[in-house]
Amino acid sequence: MTRKLCERIESVIKKFLLSALLVLWLVSFPFTGQTWAQATTSPSPTASPTETTSPTATASPSPTATASPSASPSPKAAPSGDVVTLSKEQKEALDKLLAPSPPASPINSGDTAFMLVAAALVLLMTPGLAFFYGGLVRTRNVLNTMMMSLLLMAVVGVTWVLWGYSLAFDVTAKVSEFSYGQGIEKFIGGLDWTFLNKVKFDDVDPIGYAGTIPHAVFMVYQMMFAIITPALISGAIVERMSFKAYFWFILLWSTFVYAPLAHMVWGRGFLGELGALDFAGGTVVHISSGVAAVVAVLVVGARKDFATRPHTPHNVPYVLLGIGLLWFGWFGFNAGSALSAGPLAAVAFVATSVATSAGGLTWLLVEWVLRGKPTAVGIASGFLAGLVGVTPAAGFVTPIGAILIGSITAVCCFIAVSLRAKFKFDDSLDTFSVHGVGGTVGAILTGVFATKAVNLMKDAKGAEISLGLLDGNPGQILIQFYGVATTYIFSAVATFVILFILKLFMDLRVAPSIEEQGIDLPIHGEEGYGSEFGSGVFISQGSSSEG
Repeated sequence: MTRKLCERIESVIKKFLLSALLVLWLVSFPFTGQTWAQATTSPSPTASPTETTSPTATASPSPTATASPSASPSPKAAPSGDVVTLSKEQKEALDKLLAPSPPASPINSGDTAFMLVAAALVLLMTPGLAFFYGGLVRTRNVLNTMMMSLLLMAVVGVTWVLWGYSLAFDVTAKVSEFSYGQGIEKFIGGLDWTFLNKVKFDDVDPIGYAGTIPHAVFMVYQMMFAIITPALISGAIVERMSFKAYFWFILLWSTFVYAPLAHMVWGRGFLGELGALDFAGGTVVHISSGVAAVVAVLVVGARKDFATRPHTPHNVPYVLLGIGLLWFGWFGFNAGSALSAGPLAAVAFVATSVATSAGGLTWLLVEWVLRGKPTAVGIASGFLAGLVGVTPAAGFVTPIGAILIGSITAVCCFIAVSLRAKFKFDDSLDTFSVHGVGGTVGAILTGVFATKAVNLMKDAKGAEISLGLLDGNPGQILIQFYGVATTYIFSAVATFVILFILKLFMDLRVAPSIEEQGIDLPIHGEEGYGSEFGSGVFISQGSSSEG
């Protein structure tokens, strides 16, 4: 009797906690429009110099600044009205003194240092993703899974320099926040910056993306986004896709899917011109990779033993280490997207932190109430959902808005993961359930919670722009829907075409015998822990195209 009473009390407490969470959502809505941070004065985060020239620092002609005979070595004071003859050295000194000073460089050392650190943080996210994904698979496939992330650091690290950056950001446009590409440049960039031609280390970019840092720094920061985005797709097709096919897939996908999408949204393309808000990659990074993951699963197929064997994580501490590295690097991902060390970076940094905390807390409570046990993988998934959800909104929302976005996104991703398992769809590590769904929810909620209280933007006439629904602009939600739908269609079609073409030339999957035994040893010649197959030499029994 006592035991039943305790269970009943525990059930009531859990339901109370879940109800309290729902009430928190409702009562927080009136506060989402509060002025939390000083509005920025620049019409766009990408062109907000942190230093301006003070009037007191300008050079002005003054009698006290003119050359005086007593200030230069003169042979003898000549009588009034006589001509003074200057030596060659004296004449050069006088010319130098009277020459106009060179224009001040627009490059800000503080912003440059901030962006270099941000780029390094974003790069760290890829090894973090490798640990996160690696811990979720079985022992015999851990190295192959981690290699699928690390491979991007090699491939895209080169192709971005050769052609990727130019396709994503080169555009024939004036240096203006309201100048956009025309014709084909609405959808993809040009080739003027291939091999980093005209990408300078001592001057800002000629388009106006980042007005206070060297062009090369902006390029390398964007490279880190291009590296991690295709790596996210690997979570859907681990433990069965051929490493050779994956190599060619990510090379083509980063060129023909990521680069055009980055151009459409951030490179003065048509989605940017339309006004779609994506501060750090909700559409460009998360939706594009999530949709590509679904297509890849449909084309490659499910794992051979998906419906007959359990596929539990082999190393949960790896998962926790991975989410820790991802969260740490994500500050560079979101705050760095301000492209300067100023108030906007602070807004994005705080929004990232509180949304992630809200996502983890929400997933923990929902899992605890509905399934009876709070799990480590669960809270890590909640943190990731919060990070994904706030990414498009980080530079546009207040902390309360960020908390709501993180919490709502976590619930939606939790439902998506549950439905994926129910329908037995082999998106192995829930790439679409978290990144696709989370990116979609975050992009739409950006149209709800974005406010000029934290990011004051202006139109071409200098008038302030209301950003989101709660800010007085309900039409922004339709624009966000349009951006999301465009990303879904483009990523799905392009991914299918790439995989279809590759399938004509090579096997997309490893041989059944290798899939059964594990990919690490036969394909990479290594073991994760030296205990799965022993130390003997593996001799492949399959065809030469299995890798």
